[in-house]
Amino acid sequence: MAPTAPVEVVDSALAAVARYDRPDLEARLRQARARLTDDSVRVLVVGEFKQGKSMLVNGLVGAPVCPVADDVATAVPTVVRHAETVTVTAVRVLNPEADPAEQRTERVEVPAEELADHVGEGGNPGNRRGLACVEVGVPRPILAGGLELVDTPGVGGLSSVHGSATMAALPSADAILLVSDASQEYTEPELTFLRQAVAVCPNVACVLTKNDLYPEWRRVAELDEGHLAAIGIGAPLFPVSSTLRWQAVLDNDSALNEESGYPALVRYLRRRVLGQADRLGRRSTAQDVLAVTGQLAEGLRAEQAARRDPESVHELVVRLTEAQQRATELRERSARWQQTLGDGVADLNADIDHDLRERMREIARVAEDTLTEGGDPTKTWDEFSRWVQQEVAAAASANFVWATQRARWLARRVAEHFSEDSDQLVPTLRSEAIVAQRTVQPLTLREVQPWGIGQKALTGLRGSYTGMLMFGMLGTLVGLTSVVNPLSIGAGIVLGGKAIGEERKRLVTRRQNEAKTAVRRHIDDVIFQVGKDSRDRLRALQRELRDHFTEQAEQAKRSLQEAVRAAESSVKASKADQERRLREIPAELAKLEEVRRAAKALLQPATAAQPAAQPAAAPAAQDAGSPAPERVQAG
Repeated sequence: MAPTAPVEVVDSALAAVARYDRPDLEARLRQARARLTDDSVRVLVVGEFKQGKSMLVNGLVGAPVCPVADDVATAVPTVVRHAETVTVTAVRVLNPEADPAEQRTERVEVPAEELADHVGEGGNPGNRRGLACVEVGVPRPILAGGLELVDTPGVGGLSSVHGSATMAALPSADAILLVSDASQEYTEPELTFLRQAVAVCPNVACVLTKNDLYPEWRRVAELDEGHLAAIGIGAPLFPVSSTLRWQAVLDNDSALNEESGYPALVRYLRRRVLGQADRLGRRSTAQDVLAVTGQLAEGLRAEQAARRDPESVHELVVRLTEAQQRATELRERSARWQQTLGDGVADLNADIDHDLRERMREIARVAEDTLTEGGDPTKTWDEFSRWVQQEVAAAASANFVWATQRARWLARRVAEHFSEDSDQLVPTLRSEAIVAQRTVQPLTLREVQPWGIGQKALTGLRGSYTGMLMFGMLGTLVGLTSVVNPLSIGAGIVLGGKAIGEERKRLVTRRQNEAKTAVRRHIDDVIFQVGKDSRDRLRALQRELRDHFTEQAEQAKRSLQEAVRAAESSVKASKADQERRLREIPAELAKLEEVRRAAKALLQPATAAQPAAQPAAAPAAQDAGSPAPERVQAG
């Protein structure tokens, strides 16, 4: 019976390929095997501050892996994965300002009882320890299939800089759980986050928590579902109660567990998330095995045809040589796919940079208008600066999402030059979670000159002195005996008040100008950092696609070279050798065909009982011939 497990299929293919001295094809199969054995399914648990994300992770795992308390907030992402024993590892990036490929990390095992001191705001306020994440390993069946749950810090606003960090991590996730409690319906930042999430991640689900605390949770769930339908997002909504779930775990109460709402969420994770990951793994494995065995089988058939009919060898060699030349052309820098890739990355760089600058210019314009009309900026600076930083972070996130969509679309366009079924050739493109805003200095206003009672009195005296002197001398001309007279005193009071008003206006104008300068400087810093990050990401994309497709062309060229060599050598072979090879080739083809049947069997589960797709499909599923993704709105 043919093997059906993906790893077994790859092992069979490796055994079949071993006799042909093709290290390039063996390397491709070993990469496929490594993906099957090492790949994990990452689920990001995201949401606003204090929405019950940590309790949700604890409920899913059935263990207190994330610290939970009214006065405890998560400061560092917590990655929960399967392990034979309970382990806690703190991960720190030693050179965070370096390029991602050159960053070095330090991993330190810490006692489980010190977990809260590393991930919570109490023991690690503002992440002063500089941790990238904390990894927790626990022996739980739900995690045994490769599931990884990532408890993200409470962002205190999904459009904040922390929210931008979460957004940057979305392309590296296999699924996203947006957590919102039942105290209120979805806010605009949450809906904006959902729009952007479904654009870059294949699986997005919503979780409504704390149902045990709010009697009107069903009404809130209906409102949330209405909001999702209004914006065209088909993400499922799961109302849950972590308190009931935890009590059910303690009491081993199946009825209470069902009432908590967790079983439906667990089924979603197992069937939709893990199930889809398994289908994608089977599909990519089958494609690699079919491509490798197909190249070998093509060479064997060419050799078989040449040995059966020596008269047709010349025609066969000509045909194979032409195919080899086409494969060689694919390797050249002048190849159409190389031009498409180079031009596409250049266009993408220009478009993304223009999009980023356009978004930032709009923020700067609105900010300057607000400062001009808002009076003294020092009185509202905290609220104003928070708004600016949130808008900047939201714009950078939207720019990042659009860049990710366009990059995937470009990859499929390049793949068109190789095969009509470009799905077989597009590599998995996952951007690393890089947040350039972290390196930008916070928006601050330079300390301004104080304007107290003393300064006001001095300014008033200067103005009133001039007025009294001027009008006092005018009074002496009309017959008044003293410079200090009712006319001069009244004039001094009026001009003193006018001087105070003008000085106040001058100071407010100067503060407004300083605030505008601070905003422009902050936005320039963000454009500089985010632009650099975007260019680095696109260069990495270009290198990845170039290396991937060049390897595909190299493999095809070598396979055709082997076929030409076998066809030419068949003419020089003795009759005994001809007969021997004619007996061997069908057996070899039969072995390859057996492996191919097993690989095709891996595709059968992917075509049966597919779960309903979300209306807002991920860009990776777009047809290569479709137009480029539209510009993403920041919300």
